[in-house]
Amino acid sequence: MLGRYAKRFAVSGTVALVVLAASACGKAAADQATSAPTRRTVTVGLAYDIGGRGDKSFNDAAAAGLERAKASLDVQIKELEALQNETEDDKYNRLKLLCDAGYQVVIAVGVVYAGADPTTGPLARAAHDCPKTRFGAVDIDNVKAPNVANLVFAADQGSFLVGAAAALTSKTGRIGFVGGCDLPLIRQFEAGYAAGAKAVRADATVDVNYLSTPANGCPGFIDPDGAQAVASRMYAGGADVVYQAAGGSGLGVFQAAKASGKWAIGVDSDQYQLVTPDLRDVILTSMIKRVDTAVYDFIKAVSENKFKAGTVMFDLKSGGVEYATSGGKLADIKPRLDELEKQINSGKIVIPGATTG
Repeated sequence: MLGRYAKRFAVSGTVALVVLAASACGKAAADQATSAPTRRTVTVGLAYDIGGRGDKSFNDAAAAGLERAKASLDVQIKELEALQNETEDDKYNRLKLLCDAGYQVVIAVGVVYAGADPTTGPLARAAHDCPKTRFGAVDIDNVKAPNVANLVFAADQGSFLVGAAAALTSKTGRIGFVGGCDLPLIRQFEAGYAAGAKAVRADATVDVNYLSTPANGCPGFIDPDGAQAVASRMYAGGADVVYQAAGGSGLGVFQAAKASGKWAIGVDSDQYQLVTPDLRDVILTSMIKRVDTAVYDFIKAVSENKFKAGTVMFDLKSGGVEYATSGGKLADIKPRLDELEKQINSGKIVIPGATTG
């Protein structure tokens, strides 16, 4: 008799345990579901800057953000490229085509989409005409609308550090800067670079040359031959480190450095990792802008219904800009550069604003 009751109790106890376990698992799953963000499928259209995929710089960084989104989010993607000598209407039509095709997210890569007048330029027009579309504006901070998130970078901070690296490495005290187009944005690179050089070497001289202007459509971002000629003259004139903020034209600066036996500094991506092996030995460092992170984070935010209009700044403190150490050429001066970075983050170093010359 006792054995029968004991058996029944054991079975009942097992059932109770199963019920309790199922209840606990159900509660844990419910709690997890409550805490995890709800994501939805998002259609993404990306409009590249001049040079498009394959520039081994700015556009490729944006493409890397797309690839990351493809791998980890539920997205459908369309990519369109800019053309040389196109008009602002062409840029507007590209953005409008994407939102008319039903893409919920449209990402404009590059300041060219702001236009000569940011209030009436391609992005402002598209944002007005497509109020339900969420726009991510990479490198554009002067187009404001309820459906535009401005994804911008503290380019002057990262450029300050590579400017310091250039001056500390230079044997002549003369360094160079090649800009793809004379835009306020690229002036920020120049200003930070010069300030960083002067901070560690007061007598440093910075030679500056811009390959093009907005008036002729900024072809200097896709002119490696022109960049090579300009950089070659700088090296011949005594500069032994040249920093390029010139997109796809940067290849020409690297080739000039190779021919001259001098140093070059890359931009936007860790270009040591992207160039052909024969050019790696001339790349001192690169100023990295995490455009990939900005693009991915923006798509992820929209997928989680967390879109916010306005400025999102990617700076040194957030890891949005940094300097590359590939190749080990900065090993001797890295402690000095890291100290400068701490002083920028703490506010002890304030980088002067870019000139508009």
